[in-house]
Amino acid sequence: MSSESRTAVVIPAAGRGVRLGPGAPKALRALNGTPMLIHAVRAMAESRAVSLVVVVAPPDGAPGVKTLFDDHALPERTDFLVVPGGESRQESVRAGLDALPPGFDIVLVHDAARPLVPVDTVDGVIEAVREGAPAVVPALPLADTVKEVEPAAEPGGPEPVVATPERARLRAVQTPQGFDRATLVRAHETVTGPVTDDAGMVEQLGLPVVCVPGHEEAFKVTRPLDLVLAEAVLARRRANDGF
Repeated sequence: MSSESRTAVVIPAAGRGVRLGPGAPKALRALNGTPMLIHAVRAMAESRAVSLVVVVAPPDGAPGVKTLFDDHALPERTDFLVVPGGESRQESVRAGLDALPPGFDIVLVHDAARPLVPVDTVDGVIEAVREGAPAVVPALPLADTVKEVEPAAEPGGPEPVVATPERARLRAVQTPQGFDRATLVRAHETVTGPVTDDAGMVEQLGLPVVCVPGHEEAFKVTRPLDLVLAEAVLARRRANDGF
């Protein structure tokens, strides 16, 4: 793929984020006074290779997200688009893909709940797609031993261990995940079963997916404790960078 290939990002942000408790949708929760979604959009736009960011909003929330964009400074060299999403993450990503204009050969899909991804991680994913990988995921080795279990008969009950996978071969996958656009479109047209990420859809097509190094600050804000950690990361960045 040419080094001139243009890159767009799709950010599905239509979820409610129930694990963070009641209140605003997860993507709109404030982090250091700014909605998490705005942090995530800025993180993607930090990459000079990204020229378009498409945010997929809750079905009835697109006007509110557009207002958010007007209220917060975003990089002028990047274009931004807000479209309504669907009931599932898969439907929302598809809505974002459908909204992409021609001329973008590389598409990143990024979780709105990963607001602190460093630009080097974004650039590393894009570069791997440019070098020919149809699908690329940033990933980290696991610190913990992982057990495969038989789910408990009752929530909270004991779970029999079935197997202990070899930890050295396991990775925790992050976003943004990067794709050759035609490959991702074909995956969304072909794969209909439940999936947890877009790279898994490409795997179901029988195409290769490769990992590149992720980053510890690209964690997903899912629980209240994650918000505390994210605030700490931002405070450290302000102290180091002076903003």
